[in-house]
Amino acid sequence: PHSHTLNHRRLLDAILDICGVPADKFRTICSAVDKLDKEPWSEVKREMVEDKGLESEVADKIGAFVVKKGEPWTLYNELMGNGDASKCAFGTHAGANEAMEDLRILFEYLEAMDKLKFISFDLSLARGLDYYTGVIYEAVCMSGNTQVGSIGGGGRYDNLVSMFQEAGKVTPCVGVSVGIERVFTLMEARLREEQGTIKQPNVNVLVASVGANMMVERMKLARILWDANISAEFSQQDNPKLKYELSNALERAIPFMVIVGEDEAKEGKCKVKDLAAKTEETVTREDLVKVLRSKGVVPVGCEFAAELLANED
Repeated sequence: PHSHTLNHRRLLDAILDICGVPADKFRTICSAVDKLDKEPWSEVKREMVEDKGLESEVADKIGAFVVKKGEPWTLYNELMGNGDASKCAFGTHAGANEAMEDLRILFEYLEAMDKLKFISFDLSLARGLDYYTGVIYEAVCMSGNTQVGSIGGGGRYDNLVSMFQEAGKVTPCVGVSVGIERVFTLMEARLREEQGTIKQPNVNVLVASVGANMMVERMKLARILWDANISAEFSQQDNPKLKYELSNALERAIPFMVIVGEDEAKEGKCKVKDLAAKTEETVTREDLVKVLRSKGVVPVGCEFAAELLANED
């Protein structure tokens, strides 16, 4: 499970301005605010005052804003005075009200797409990079009600691309980055929890043989499977021992083995071994693909469609 938090960089700058933060301290105070997802307000305030030289009264004013988060329309209406302009939290501050208008439009669009229910409006979200100029957002992986860590984030930047264009040309952009390493770490943790291991088979069938000089027969069976888009492989050794091939398949969690011996080769047959069910049957080469598909082997590229059909059943 994951949550999505959203804020506006100009709104955060406006809050700092309203609270009396000197302009040259905006970025350093933003970096402190951005730690509120990991540290309590008392520690963040201590950093602002003791480490960054902010007056305690100014820090308290900031705290009254940045601890607010929740359902987008609820917090939006609260900040805008619930329709009473005289109670607007930002008064007549132009930057803040322009940012709130951006958010109002965005919330309407997200609501129209039935996606607003997945969003939390969080005034503490800062995103540390200076080039953001508008909406900022972050995706956080959750474990129950506990944040495990950010897995992606981004926002709007109006001026960054202009640095690489001819003078006077402005190209506003919206971007997102994904923390691939953290995503993989979380996926591995889920696999360990669900399956006890992160090992996943990279093929569905291991083609093996019994007897000497059977490389060509293994290649013929692999070609039949590949022609049917079934992922399979065979040993490149001339005469691999079957017990090592079986051990290899079990260690890699490959679900099926197709085994050919001298007698099967002469008869145009092979054995299909289901390693999970611990069953074995002899089939003709013509029926090999059909038998494997009947056991749940899905052609490469069709896994998603097979999963959809299975869920419909």
